[in-house]
Amino acid sequence: MVSRAQDWFKQAVRDLEQAEDSGSAGRHEWACFAAQQAAKKATVSLHRSFGQKGRGKIISSLLQQVPENFKVPIELIEKSKCVG
Repeated sequence: MVSRAQDWFKQAVRDLEQAEDSGSAGRHEWACFAAQQAAKKATVSLHRSFGQKGRGKIISSLLQQVPENFKVPIELIEKSKCVG
């Protein structure tokens, strides 16, 4: 099966760019939404790079499900609880 990790990561980067553009234009609700989507897609990309599905909506849960040989900083997990 072909890994789609890179595709997910590219979309995460595009969502982050959209968040920055929306923030600059004063559309803060869209900036927040796009930033949350970027974080989720980047996390799914990480899962896909390990051959996992990475399904779910809660970023902190997705980060906790990353294989143990990849150390996710606890600070990142804690901060991700603020974004959903």
